[in-house]
Amino acid sequence: MLTFIKLGGSLITDKRVEAAFRQETASRLAREIAEAQQQNEGLRLLIGHGSGSFGHFAATQYDTIHGVRTPDEWRAFARVATVAAELNYLMADTLQTAGVPVWRIQPSASALSRDGALVSMALAPIRHALSNSIVPLVYGDVSLDEVRGGTIISTETIFFYLAQHLPVERILLLGEFEGVLDTDGVIIPVITSRNFDAVAHALGGSAGTDVTGGMKTKVRDMLSLAQQIEGLQIRVMDGRQPGLLRETLLGSAQPGTLITSGG
Repeated sequence: MLTFIKLGGSLITDKRVEAAFRQETASRLAREIAEAQQQNEGLRLLIGHGSGSFGHFAATQYDTIHGVRTPDEWRAFARVATVAAELNYLMADTLQTAGVPVWRIQPSASALSRDGALVSMALAPIRHALSNSIVPLVYGDVSLDEVRGGTIISTETIFFYLAQHLPVERILLLGEFEGVLDTDGVIIPVITSRNFDAVAHALGGSAGTDVTGGMKTKVRDMLSLAQQIEGLQIRVMDGRQPGLLRETLLGSAQPGTLITSGG
């Protein structure tokens, strides 16, 4: 089973404070992934993480997601790429220290978008990594864009593209929330196309600075992906609870909110 794991930017950084890496949280999550791999040698993983308080602060200043045209905007574009890579190095080092054999894959080195939609990205390195029991590590980054000049691509955007080309069966989205919550703060156990409109009004934005959209955008995009790929299950879950990621990877826990085609 190939599983994509997204470690949310709000989970591994304090998105309210620029460049604030949560080392303790990241180390715990890395250990849980390593423990799951040790218990299930057949577990195939691709890990992605958000840019959190590294990339989003720089991107917000020049509204990079909506286009890059002027010299100052291109300088900001380059700055976003640099700080996003800095967080990626910290996360890669943390995972390697825990025993997870990750390979850093820089999305912006090959990504091309068209008006915000990712249309191409190098797949060969990722496929080679997976075929040799190496865990590809991607992250929210910048991308050249045929319409906007440049833009931001979120981890979910990258997952959306990769899922079209890799045999993923499960996507785990970890953040600082127990799942997708309704207006009363109660977890919505399952979201499908049948109930999305009814729950959409309860889905707000993200805590802190986030240029790639809030929970509503993420859920809508993931639901669209689930409808395109038969059997795909996507779970929005709490990354703060010790042991939960390990148990979910091993199949002994089904936390948070399940997003599925419902077909």
